[in-house]
Order: sequence, then structure tokens, then C-alpha cells
Amino acid sequence: MEKVLEEILSFRKERNWEQFHNPKDLAISLSLEASELLENFQWKDSQEALEENMDNIKDELADVLIYSLMLAHDLDLDVQEIIHNKVQKNAKKYPVEKALGTNKKYTEL
Repeated sequence: MEKVLEEILSFRKERNWEQFHNPKDLAISLSLEASELLENFQWKDSQEALEENMDNIKDELADVLIYSLMLAHDLDLDVQEIIHNKVQKNAKKYPVEKALGTNKKYTEL
């Protein structure tokens, strides 16, 4: 993961784009890229979307991940730690004995 982050940060630094990458704008860009990812699935079932748009899905998912990693870096957040903490929170909200095989929200379990 460190090598990927170094590549992203180097790309950004070479273009002097850090000046544009404040947390607000990175979060906005992340949301916009997530919307572009969603467009690949609009009006299609999952299988159809994957068959027709896999290359674009890869590109848009990469954009989402890139902006996410830059935002975490700039906020001095440890990605592994925050993901681990979130999974632990979700484990409490969705205990296996209640959530197994259901798509209900934790407030409905």
C-alpha cells in the first residue's frame, strides 16, 4: 500500500496539485468519482454492467480509491487502522447471529 500511495503523491507533487487538494475538495472529488462509478450500473443489472463497462468501472474505482488515499494521507489517518475500527463497529451493529443472510439495516434487526 505504501508504494501505491507514494506513486499517487509523486504524481500529484510533480504537477503541483497539492494546492488544490484540501480536505473539502478531495471529499467533493471523491463523491463525484463515486457518482461516475455508479453511472456504469445505471439502468442495467450487475452482470450486464460488468460485461459492458468493466474497463470504465476499473478506472472510476481507481479514481475513488486514489482520492480516498490522498484524503486519508492529508488528514494523517492510518487507512488500516480506520478500516479495522469501522469493521469492529459494524461487527457490533451487525452480530452474525442477527445479520446472517439478511440485508436489513441494524435498526431493523
